[in-house]
Amino acid sequence: MTRPDHQENAQFLIPDEIHCFSHEKSALGECPLWDVRTESVWWLDCRRGVIHKKHTRTGSHVQLELPAPLGSVAFNMDGRLVVALKEEIALLDPETGQIQRLGRLDEQHPNLRFNDGAALPDGRFLVGTMHTFRLPGEKALGGLYMVETDGHMSCIDRGLGVVNGPVAHPFTGVIHVADSEARQIYRYTHTDEEHWGRQIFVDTQALESSPDGCCFDAKGGLWTALVRKGQLARFDDHGQLTHLVRVPLTHPTALCFGGDEMTDLFVTSISDSGRLRADGPWDGHVLRLRGLGFQGVERPICRIQPSLG
Repeated sequence: MTRPDHQENAQFLIPDEIHCFSHEKSALGECPLWDVRTESVWWLDCRRGVIHKKHTRTGSHVQLELPAPLGSVAFNMDGRLVVALKEEIALLDPETGQIQRLGRLDEQHPNLRFNDGAALPDGRFLVGTMHTFRLPGEKALGGLYMVETDGHMSCIDRGLGVVNGPVAHPFTGVIHVADSEARQIYRYTHTDEEHWGRQIFVDTQALESSPDGCCFDAKGGLWTALVRKGQLARFDDHGQLTHLVRVPLTHPTALCFGGDEMTDLFVTSISDSGRLRADGPWDGHVLRLRGLGFQGVERPICRIQPSLG
């Protein structure tokens, strides 16, 4: 677990280059994905219900509009996208706009909705919910849900506040999940059908920020966006803080590695999430950081083939 003294040993990294990658300004930019097939970056403006795709070489830009708010997006093996809508998980054909709904939240509350999610190495989709504007002493209703490859969805953990950054370790497959409200990142050491063992991996309270979106590098380091600090943080396999990166964003939200050698880091951000606001020149945009000295790993894609019956 990260403690205050560990921050003193962290190395501050300075990128060789920082570029504003997106001309499009998001209210709530989230969930960047590197598409190795098309050399493009996908990301969401969750508050406006927009999926963006921008080619890194040509600059060509496509956007898809869905009912807001959105939670997250992942690639599926058949070319469709797995999308977390407010209360449903669906498959979206980006060419036709056709939607096939997979599952719906089993608990209804005006301040509860789907949030961040990601593909797992076995082809399933792991997604969490967020419970906002809670009253003092009100129980957190956020949970963690698994969408199986046949499209069936079930809840695997409850009692979370704001789920972000679900991601599987690239070598061990161990699942890591952030609860931004609790300012903690958990790892699930047992993931059988009967028991999901949640353990604290990192506590970011000493870093004065909640953790948001997460990704791994090729050395097994876990990166997260410190959404209230304007920084990115890297932790080793033991949860020790190893590196910090200052970014010219008030509220960075999520990040992914991409580019030719998977050495660029793309970072999304907030201009107006409804709870957090910022008016800096790059707030709400996607930044591209180069020359950090780390290489990413290609993320898995979903292999969801729901029954039509």
